[in-house]
Parts: sequence; structure tokens; C-alpha cells
Amino acid sequence: MSKQVTNKSEDRPHSKYDRLIKAAKAIPPASTLVVHPCDESSLRGVVEAAEEGLIKPTLVGPAAKIREAASKHGIDIGGYEVIDAPHSEAAAAKAVEMIHEAKGEMLMKGSLHTDELMRSVTAKTGLRTERRISHVFVMDVPAYAETVFVTDAAINIFPDLDCKRDIIQNAIDLFIQAGFGTQPRVAILSAVETVTAKIPSTIEAAALCKMADRGQISGGLLDGPLAFDNAIDMEAARIKGIKSDVAGRAQILVVPDLEAGNMLAKNLAYFAKADSAGIVLGARVPIVLTSRSDSLRARLASCAVSTLYADARRRRTAVAA
Repeated sequence: MSKQVTNKSEDRPHSKYDRLIKAAKAIPPASTLVVHPCDESSLRGVVEAAEEGLIKPTLVGPAAKIREAASKHGIDIGGYEVIDAPHSEAAAAKAVEMIHEAKGEMLMKGSLHTDELMRSVTAKTGLRTERRISHVFVMDVPAYAETVFVTDAAINIFPDLDCKRDIIQNAIDLFIQAGFGTQPRVAILSAVETVTAKIPSTIEAAALCKMADRGQISGGLLDGPLAFDNAIDMEAARIKGIKSDVAGRAQILVVPDLEAGNMLAKNLAYFAKADSAGIVLGARVPIVLTSRSDSLRARLASCAVSTLYADARRRRTAVAA
């Protein structure tokens, strides 16, 4: 790693998350249904986020097991409502039911598998909307000036063109409504920056840019295909002769498929020491996805960005009424 990049990391370690959490503290906490929080990491993350004023949690799951885990690890959950459900799948179903009853503005994953939670979310009686459900990693990379979104690295395995349209629109909406800025710069990634029939993702990238030109994707500034280097590095873009308002300073990175996105996000986390907040979009409410390996700051940031997004939806509903 160059001395320049190292100095950047030391000068502003994860400061972007600090600003994000500060912004979320300035608004009312979102009522959050926490699904099956039955281990130390999920319970501690909930309590820390609640104490920071980011969420107002209700714990949904086996009541005895939740209280036993809290007692074992010295976590005080006495101030939070616990809704009893016999097991993880029942907890997910109950939380979805409570969303329909307007008893929560967000869902938050506890110690159950992601697919267990998402089965209830995507069921016929779940929380689907007309928009495809997708995932965004909101990443604080110390060596990069921008907060960067990586999508979709967790839900859609091999998205087709229509699915990618929704993935991009979900990410743009989050960027704008959670207060990151206006008209985000969206780089549609592939292995190369030229369109070639030999790499189908380059053709889809070009089509998505034309869809944006025709108003089928709105609110963002799109360019693609772009390779990762010329999407995030101005010098790499200059060397390749790419003239673009997006190249070299992208804010949203759209990956070709889940495998590429998952590897990119984990490379940023482990090689570049980035923190990654996770949120699922396209459902009736935002869904906070956390991992046992997440740092406390990443857990707080996941709650913060979801709370900011929930607040924007709350305000739009109030205006419409």
C-alpha cells in the first residue's frame, strides 16, 4: 500500500460512518422489529443501537431463549418489549405480520439465517412490492473519499436486465432519501470498459445506461461498462481515455452478479479495512442485515442508514396524507 493511501486511512478512520450515525441521532428512532435475537452479538447490537437513539426495538422470538442469552452475557433488555415466538421461522412470520399491522417501521435480522428471514419477507403474504428486492452494502472505505454503495452482493444471484434496473433504482433511492446527496454517480461494473459480445455484462451495462437516458431509471448519473479501477480511480480513467462524470469517482458500484459483488465487498472489508453496513430494499419496509463478524460501528451504521431511510418514507407518507 502506498504511503499516500496509508496516511488517508490514518487521518480519517471511518469518519464517514461517524457522520452517518450523527445524522440518524438527530431524527426520531425507528420502531424496529428484531427477529430472533438469541445470541450475544445480535442482542448487544440491538441494545447499543437503542442506547444511541437510532432504533426503538421490539424483540421477536423465543422469549425464554432471548432472556437467557441476555442474562448469560450481562445485557440488560428489561426496557424492551419481547414478543414470544417458538422458533426462528415463526419469529420471522410474526414480525412480517406485525409490519402489516403497522407495529414497526423496520425489520432487523437477529441470530437466524438470512434465507429464513427472507422467506417470510418474500412470501405471498409477505412484504413484496412492485419493485424487486435487493441488497446494498453501504461501505466506509478509509482510503476512498466517498461513501460507496455495492449492490447487489447478497440477494439476487444472477440478475437479469429488468432485475438490475430495480437494483439500481433501489440504490439510487436509498442514496437520495437517506441524505447522502443528490444524483449519485452510478458505475455499472464489468471486467472491461468497452462493450463486447464476449462479456454479456458489458451489453447489459450499456443497455442500462440507455434505459436511464429514456427515463426507465431516474435520479442518478449512470455510466458503464466500467472496470473497477477506472470506476474509482481518476488516473486509471484518464489513462484509459474515459471521459465521464462517473468514472474515477463512483458512489454506487453495480456488480454483474452476486458472486462478483460478494467478493468485492469482502475484499474491501478485509484488504482495505472497510466497514460495511447492510440493508435490504424493495420491500414494504427497510430490512437491516447484520453479520456476527460485523464491528459495532458497522452494526450502528446499518441501523443508522435504515433509520434515515425509514424517516424519509415516514415524511413522504405524512405529506401524502
